[in-house]
Amino acid sequence: MTSEPSTGTSPFRQPRAVWAVAFACVISFMGIGLVDPILPALATQLHASHTQVELLFTSYLIVTAVAMLVTGVVSSRIGAKRTLIVGLALIVVFATAAGLAGDIAGIVGFRAGWGLGNALFIATSLAVIVGSASGGFAGAIVLYETALGIGIASGPLLGGLLGDISWRGPFLGVGVLMLVALVATVVLVPPTPTPERRSTLREPLAALRHRSLRNTSLTGLLYNWGFFTLLGYAPFLMDLSALQLGGVFFAWGLLVALFAVFGAPRLGGRFGTARTLTAALVVVAVLLALIGTFPGTRWVVIVAVILSGAVVGLNNTLVTTAVMSISPVPRNVASATYGFVRFIGGGLAPFAAGLLAEGFSAHVPFLLGAAVVLAGAVLLQTVRTDLDRADAEVPAPEEEAVPAEQALAHDRAHDRAHDRAHDRARERH
Repeated sequence: MTSEPSTGTSPFRQPRAVWAVAFACVISFMGIGLVDPILPALATQLHASHTQVELLFTSYLIVTAVAMLVTGVVSSRIGAKRTLIVGLALIVVFATAAGLAGDIAGIVGFRAGWGLGNALFIATSLAVIVGSASGGFAGAIVLYETALGIGIASGPLLGGLLGDISWRGPFLGVGVLMLVALVATVVLVPPTPTPERRSTLREPLAALRHRSLRNTSLTGLLYNWGFFTLLGYAPFLMDLSALQLGGVFFAWGLLVALFAVFGAPRLGGRFGTARTLTAALVVVAVLLALIGTFPGTRWVVIVAVILSGAVVGLNNTLVTTAVMSISPVPRNVASATYGFVRFIGGGLAPFAAGLLAEGFSAHVPFLLGAAVVLAGAVLLQTVRTDLDRADAEVPAPEEEAVPAEQALAHDRAHDRAHDRAHDRARERH
């Protein structure tokens, strides 16, 4: 077997299989902000209330959250590649069906199916990239975060461009692009073996017994409440066309991408994960409070939304890093647990924002979001010692550059050792 490029090469020099999955990641993450530019158009053209339209986020994210609990069970039985294919196929079917729906209830229902496919895909894609990438674990993470950033940034722009033609355009566009990603995955990603050990449904929930993982995941839930309040309801305050909204959220997405890929590692490395993440959460709360204080001033809302992209990028990377670095359970279990908890917050927040705005005023959901995010910053302090300890144990960048196979083998050995220790403890009790 020929060797991969040396560890000093760029993380962007990768096998075709990695690029196929990375491309699918871009399209998958487009789905997060894709509907933002067309929310006002959906409300007007389909005669739906703001609360009904917000259900597009709720159904998508709640189903994604619950499905996170079963992704490990599925992938451990059919293998990573088949799980990717099933997830991508579901997204193709349900995104296309949403574009062909005739009312808001149909779109909400099809977005739920889309969320199921998205959960299967995103829970497996990182593991496939790590297992196939050259340049080591750190290089694979950079590539994954880059795909995430490009997807988040380009989703609103694509939604604005296609939504300016018809509200159906963004859904049908994702269906076509995901079909391309599905074919590329089938053709370019080599078969993956079925894991020796099968995951169980109880593992992600049982992992919440660990204080460090539970509190960090709850911090993610509280942060996502504020994040999706902003993402889901701010478009109604701007009074812009679909194309103009696409431009605003494209600028927001660029900052998300830049700070997720470049800002988070540098600031986290200099000031520590706990301090950087605490500061970022406080800034998110301040921006939400600013929108909540001046919801009728369009330029304030636009500027606050765009600037929030910087701290959203920091948070997305740092909270995920925190979960993985201090988790006492295997990474795949920690990822499922964290995904389940945080997406619950993201799914409930937009729906609650619609109810609060209609029942009281547009001030209330954003001021509540600011308070919730501040509560997350306070809760984070309960695991600060764990985060500082994890930071001290992180190897220097030049020590991270190990072959991808070696990094993956290390993770598998760690997981097997953890499982054996867990079994022995259970036998003693």
